[in-house]
Amino acid sequence: MKVSILTLGCKVNQSESAIIEGTLINNGFSIVGLSEQPDYSIINTCTVTAKSDYQSRQLIRRAVKSGSKVIVTGCYSQLKPNDINNIEGDISIVDNMNKLHIINMLINNIKSITFNYSNRSRPYLKVQDGCNFRCTYCIVPKARGRSKSVDIKDVVMQAIQLEQAGFQEIVLTGIHLGLYGHDLRPKAKLSDLLKTLLKNTTIRRIRLSSIEVKEVDNELIDLLKEQRICKHIHIPLQSGDDTILKLMNRRYTCKDYVSIVEKILNKVPGIAVGIDVIVGFPGEGYTEFLNTKRLLDSIPIAYLHIFPFSSRPDTLASKMSNQNNFHIKKERFNDLNALNIKKKRAYMLSHMNKTLDVIIEEQRTDHTLIGTSSNYLKVRVPANGYPRGSLVYVGVSKIEGDMLGGDSIEKL
Repeated sequence: MKVSILTLGCKVNQSESAIIEGTLINNGFSIVGLSEQPDYSIINTCTVTAKSDYQSRQLIRRAVKSGSKVIVTGCYSQLKPNDINNIEGDISIVDNMNKLHIINMLINNIKSITFNYSNRSRPYLKVQDGCNFRCTYCIVPKARGRSKSVDIKDVVMQAIQLEQAGFQEIVLTGIHLGLYGHDLRPKAKLSDLLKTLLKNTTIRRIRLSSIEVKEVDNELIDLLKEQRICKHIHIPLQSGDDTILKLMNRRYTCKDYVSIVEKILNKVPGIAVGIDVIVGFPGEGYTEFLNTKRLLDSIPIAYLHIFPFSSRPDTLASKMSNQNNFHIKKERFNDLNALNIKKKRAYMLSHMNKTLDVIIEEQRTDHTLIGTSSNYLKVRVPANGYPRGSLVYVGVSKIEGDMLGGDSIEKL
């Protein structure tokens, strides 16, 4: 049987789709594209922005046109099932909280779930789901529910399976990763999970996905010094203005944020700090935007992820006055993107003539390989026969556009 699996959105969605895909492959299914007339199409949707909603609907319509039976899951289908029911075709909707039930719909008497498959060189390992907070712009908690953590022993088991499958890195991911363990009994923390993984696995690299600034404590910062923990942390800011942060219902001030980031940079030299920021939030005037820009310019970050504010139905932000128009949001996006380019280049320049550990992810037609370093830099290296997924050491000698270049070397 042929199945197409199409995934939009976050790393959690990607992780869940990988489990479905791996289990189907191990039970004799063929994973194909929509052009290959699949028997079933699984669409894992996203609703974080209006664009995500549009893309989800487009994928569903494309899947219907392929002639396949369509199974839709994910955050968009959780919140907007009526929109999907209005699309003509053989379409089933599976609850977001019960996503792995899709496997049972296609396989009778399934014996086991596959956790050691990924079509990525650096697989995502979901350790947490849901969110207990209510940022005024975010619809995801309504789609994902309250925070739920995967038991530590189950995370370790899945990590060992991925390690035995030959993967050199795992990316720990969740909707609100910093809440990991708060709902477990006995209660645990993300740092407890990291310590257990370091003790019970030998996988070469463990990477954290996005984490909130108030959840980065001294214990976690000390763990970032560990050789096997990737020198990379992504901490959403969203705004560099305290008034806007309050309107967003973010639980920190700009001073809090800068203090934690500076502590990380001082204790873990060379670490890549990435930041999310929203431009054009309701009430953000030019003064508030300049406060954000000045704050971002003041700290040596590695990169920015910039999001124009997207009004989501049934959120408090969607009902606020002083909404910014498209042109203002685009102008501010472009302004911060110029700063992002400057920051990224400065961070890349700081790694000239250094040695980076790189996991190979892609082979180009020009006989070069592209990979990602521990500190989240893209690096190009001559092929030299390295297979996808291998970890190589690269002596950095040049900048090539938005990535570094160099030659592989023996580890010193």
